[in-house]
Amino acid sequence: MYSEKRKLGNIGEDVAVEKLKNKGFVILSRNYLKKWGEIDIVARGTDGLIHFVEVKSVSRGTYSNNKGASVSYETFRPEENVTREKLVRLQRVIQSWLVEHKYEGEWQIDVASVTLDMTRRVGRVEMLWGVY
Repeated sequence: MYSEKRKLGNIGEDVAVEKLKNKGFVILSRNYLKKWGEIDIVARGTDGLIHFVEVKSVSRGTYSNNKGASVSYETFRPEENVTREKLVRLQRVIQSWLVEHKYEGEWQIDVASVTLDMTRRVGRVEMLWGVY
């Protein structure tokens, strides 16, 4: 059984995958998991690069930010949860993926910021390209 947070994350990842596919990306992997971290989406872009995409999702309403404070939908951006520590862990997992797939080309880390309106069953994805 998944927690509500995990269910929301799965829906956000599905929405982000559809956005990437609509932009011509080929999805290579989802939820690539190692003991030291996870990559939400690995995709090959139309630019030929491998894109490691970190997905951050929220639903409309009031949320707790990563410091436990309650903030309103209008002032909270999901990508604010991509911290320096998260990027360091992500780089470690990316190195594992690169070795495992014998990939030596160019790559970048992107963030998909997904805002879901569960009542209307719609989602909005804002892509932040090349955050690292």
